[in-house]
Amino acid sequence: MNMMNHNLEMIMQENLVQQVETLLREKPQLRPVEMADELKVTEWSVVSALPGDMVYLIKGNLAEAILLDISHWGAVTTIVERDGSVFEFKGSLPEGKPGFGYFNLMGTAGQLHGHLKLDAIANIALLSKPLRGKEAHAIVFYNRAGACVFKVYLGRDEQGVIYAHQLQAFNRLKGLGYAR
Repeated sequence: MNMMNHNLEMIMQENLVQQVETLLREKPQLRPVEMADELKVTEWSVVSALPGDMVYLIKGNLAEAILLDISHWGAVTTIVERDGSVFEFKGSLPEGKPGFGYFNLMGTAGQLHGHLKLDAIANIALLSKPLRGKEAHAIVFYNRAGACVFKVYLGRDEQGVIYAHQLQAFNRLKGLGYAR
């Protein structure tokens, strides 16, 4: 990349950071996907522009290790959102293993099952942003186009408090990434 393109990219990123900061101030209830729609950019672009205390960014090649770690956390909420529809699964994320080009979630009856194309995961965000006025933390998996593939939110007890052991594990994952 030549110096002029690099400088232009830096200016555009700084502008996006300012736009995201403005949205956080004026519309704090917006989720990153809604912020992306409003700014006409990818969700990954928005997440990459969030303040460093809200997000740690991790390369996608660590997805398998992170998923294996999460499988030992207990009940979490896994979310897949497509075209405005939201699919949620509350329960422990099952262990998985590679096979036939996928990472196969090996859930038992009543557990989440699936086949994840992990080589399609380009980036991962450890996101700490309030959701509907409550503390929330999620591990969010993004594809190369900057779209969210799926998210795993930390679980809560009967009083709605995030499990302390999950928050500790989430914070340990920050050592794999970098704050913006």
